[in-house]
Amino acid sequence: MIMSSCSLLHMADEDDDRVFEMGDYQGPVARWCSGCGDHSVLTAAQRLMADQQLKPETTVFVSGIGCSSRFPHYMKTYGFHGLHGRALPVATGVKLARPELDVFAVMGDGDCVSIGAGHWLHATRYNLDMVALLLDNNIYGLTKKQTSPTTPKGYKSNTQPYGSYLPPMNPLEVTLGITNASFVAQTAEWLPAHLFATLKAAYEHRGFAFVRILQRCPHFMQDMYSEAVKNTDLVQILDHPEGIKAEGIDKIYTNRLRHDPADIHMARELAEDMNTIRLGLFFRDESRPRYEETRALQKRTAREKMDLLNEDFDRYAV
Repeated sequence: MIMSSCSLLHMADEDDDRVFEMGDYQGPVARWCSGCGDHSVLTAAQRLMADQQLKPETTVFVSGIGCSSRFPHYMKTYGFHGLHGRALPVATGVKLARPELDVFAVMGDGDCVSIGAGHWLHATRYNLDMVALLLDNNIYGLTKKQTSPTTPKGYKSNTQPYGSYLPPMNPLEVTLGITNASFVAQTAEWLPAHLFATLKAAYEHRGFAFVRILQRCPHFMQDMYSEAVKNTDLVQILDHPEGIKAEGIDKIYTNRLRHDPADIHMARELAEDMNTIRLGLFFRDESRPRYEETRALQKRTAREKMDLLNEDFDRYAV
């Protein structure tokens, strides 16, 4: 289902002197549960839009199915609320057809790393210039507490009442293992300064920027990350001049580890350790080839596209 929340399509031109504020990107009041981490991510995204002065009519948010996938409805930009697990192929199509647009894909843990896992792998390999946000609350929330691929082993859910059978999937480790990965970061919704700084770094990256956002679900996963919220020593911040620069958290989050995001081997080693909550930029390499640059894309008018489509239809007509 396509959903456009731009009130008026304003064609960009050289005389465009509009100045946008956060309120210019705010759609209807979000209907997530009180205390849901999605609210924090939404605010950070709107703050990013204003900070970068992104035009609503040239910005697209694409989602699949899940609590987080209502995101496009609450952004006053263009949006596409698609099928379960299919946010990335839709976002890929949008970016290839309209490479001048700013494209964001928003997914939940079940949406991305379960039914959408194949798309996630190949979107990383294609390395298109877009931002992919994984809002990971470790549970299927919209379908009422089902075990997801990132649910901790032993955690009881409505689909596995005796506890999750398997160790959780590690989205960071997986993404870092995919050929042509170019940007992998992790942040948390309860650190708004770090969250915003991470989204900004992801947007400024030239290539596929994968950001895992640790998130609390106040309804089904009340105890997840609760200790980390109260005890800042449980959170380790990856620190480096080329990493995430979040203002105002140095005195609060003193557990820091110097990590060069150009070192993919160390990034993989750090990501593999799931006993420590590490936030920051694990890896970045803007020299990796981007699909929209390596693939020859011929610009065609709408009429030319329709003519070519009809030619194909005629070719296979019986």
